[in-house]
Amino acid sequence: MKLPIIKHLTEFIAENDADYVLETIETLESLTEVSQLKDEELDVIGELISNMYGAIEVNKLVQEGMPQKEALNTFMKRVMGSIDK
Repeated sequence: MKLPIIKHLTEFIAENDADYVLETIETLESLTEVSQLKDEELDVIGELISNMYGAIEVNKLVQEGMPQKEALNTFMKRVMGSIDK
């Protein structure tokens, strides 16, 4: 996950709507079913999807009243905590 990408996507969601990102996730998930994709291409799609899901989670924290910077840090701490386990 890339924090600058999640931050950018969170700002996109704030300016537009989370539905755009959710529909993009669905499209990318559908693309993963193409059998001709190489592993590297699947990795890129997977990274994009995880960043988009991250932005959705950060947006939820912001909607609950948490400042964006704190929401980003909270989310990344949670991700890093799950990686360490």
